[in-house]
Amino acid sequence: MGKRLFDLICAGLGLLLLSPLLLVVAVWIKLDSPGPVMFRQERVGRFGRPFRIHKFRTMRVDAPALGPQITIGADPRITRSGRFLRASKLDELPQLWDVFRGAMSLVGPRPEVPRYVALYPADLREVVLSVRPGITDPASLSFRNESELLAQAADPEREYVEVVMPAKLRLAADYVRRASLATDVRLIVATLGVLRR
Repeated sequence: MGKRLFDLICAGLGLLLLSPLLLVVAVWIKLDSPGPVMFRQERVGRFGRPFRIHKFRTMRVDAPALGPQITIGADPRITRSGRFLRASKLDELPQLWDVFRGAMSLVGPRPEVPRYVALYPADLREVVLSVRPGITDPASLSFRNESELLAQAADPEREYVEVVMPAKLRLAADYVRRASLATDVRLIVATLGVLRR
């Protein structure tokens, strides 16, 4: 079974089976704070093509005007429902639609905003952007507490650009070079295992 077929089947089943949960989360977000249910943001996809990623909104609608694009610790821009959705990773579920429509894969390097992709070293950029971005990957597992890590830094933005992002890029490139369907299944199982803790 090819990777794309695997993504289609899993994303389609996921959207179908999780539709009641998706509806409940959408209503909760709407009741919790003013603004749209979904957060859409431009990210860089395969071969450097931009696409719109979908997430459940976890921040105030004016969040972009109030702080950086990275989230740092107990960010005051995060809503009450958003704190739970982020901790449980339920905010990522709408990306199953991005997988189904072909913009993303279940497993692949996490897509970044254009601003940070512009800082990628040329050799790693070529490797990382040669595949569809994913909902999870080795870097997502290694840096699942990224916002708390950045909160400890004197300059979170600099810490992200100079330390965290290069480490995530190396993990992403290593994944791309070794990727297989078996590797993807193992990473999905590992991700689900982390979410249950």
